[in-house]
Amino acid sequence: MSGRVLIVEDEPDTLQLLKESLESEGYEVITATDGIEGEEKAHRENPDIIILDILLPKRDGYEVCRRLREDKNSFGIPIIMLTAKGDYGSRLRGFLQGAFEYITKPFTTEDLIKKINKLLSAKKK
Repeated sequence: MSGRVLIVEDEPDTLQLLKESLESEGYEVITATDGIEGEEKAHRENPDIIILDILLPKRDGYEVCRRLREDKNSFGIPIIMLTAKGDYGSRLRGFLQGAFEYITKPFTTEDLIKKINKLLSAKKK
């Protein structure tokens, strides 16, 4: 599968792992390390899918997700929240803000790639 993936993650090791894993699967990867940069790149780069952390500097992932859903140019981009916040309330809030999937850390890149492929296949149909 191929496509453009925007990763918004402030933890350098996680960002690098995600970037390398997705590039090895043939994805073009765009990165951002804070919420404001992530939102700007989502508008400028028009990715096929976004992987979004919640605990980000400058603007948290919930707010980024909500703002992208309110914008006519980005509302249809699938968003996967990838975060350490695994409690029910955090998950519910993520889905209420517009996330398509919610994955808690620790995670396997294999599971993440399966979810990305599934969402992109559905988006193309």
